[in-house]
Amino acid sequence: MKPPRFQYCAPRLLDEALTLLDQHGEDIKVLAGGQSFVPLLNMRLAGPAYIVDINHISELHYIETEDGYLAIGAIARQRQIERSVLVQEKHPLLVEVIKHIGHMQIRNRGTVVGSIAHADPAAELPALLTCLNGEVLAQSIHGERVIKAEEFFTGYLTTALEPGEMLTEVRFPWIPPQAGWSFMEFARRAGDYALVGAAAVLTPAPDDTCMSAHIAYLGVAGSPTRASVVEQLLVGTTLDQRALDAAAEAAREIVSEDMSDVHATVEYRRTLTAELTKRVLKAAWGRRERQDRQEQQRGEG
Repeated sequence: MKPPRFQYCAPRLLDEALTLLDQHGEDIKVLAGGQSFVPLLNMRLAGPAYIVDINHISELHYIETEDGYLAIGAIARQRQIERSVLVQEKHPLLVEVIKHIGHMQIRNRGTVVGSIAHADPAAELPALLTCLNGEVLAQSIHGERVIKAEEFFTGYLTTALEPGEMLTEVRFPWIPPQAGWSFMEFARRAGDYALVGAAAVLTPAPDDTCMSAHIAYLGVAGSPTRASVVEQLLVGTTLDQRALDAAAEAAREIVSEDMSDVHATVEYRRTLTAELTKRVLKAAWGRRERQDRQEQQRGEG
């Protein structure tokens, strides 16, 4: 199919793009990587009167380390992040998550910020941002605002962005050096959308129990889901089998009743979510233990 008629705009300055967004309100959409938006256009599920292509705005192309987080600009490609030595060293969990996104051709064009803005509940990056309690930067001609992930994703393919605003930056908080982390998903085939997925970050206490836990899921509801009930069950434990079983059982209940579709029933998703919870938590805690051993060996050396 072919997209409906629209007027194409390709500004080279951010102020120009924001002015266009302010002028046309809900009749204009932003084009960055286009990996989700262009198919919607071609299927005529989206039909804006205007499209603003931001790919020529060089000030939006950056990867920067800030105090407390990694900042990624609106036209930085997923593959660029995946291959960045800086990101590999400073935020390996983000690299691991990006490797699960579609195929390389998708990542070559797709942007990190675009995936967040699209807010697909089956996508990997929104779940990671939710897990880390990250932030996004929204800008308009009237100013800017920082929005927490828990407030940004409001429903299926919907966000807290207002007409005239554009997402210009996403901020992934740093992972504590002593923490263990993992990301896993279940998909029918490599490159397919996952049926369910989870990101976990576990920080140990001095007594080798879990001091804090962050875990978020994709594919279990209409938006990425932070599982506070699961996190609370883990704090103070050594993630023994009893704790893992309790976490898995609690995770079953976060899968929304309306998640049955042509790919899986809600009950099957719940079974997958329970198993995935145990696996991702074991992997995260195991990584933390390996890091401890490596530190001890370096100290002895």
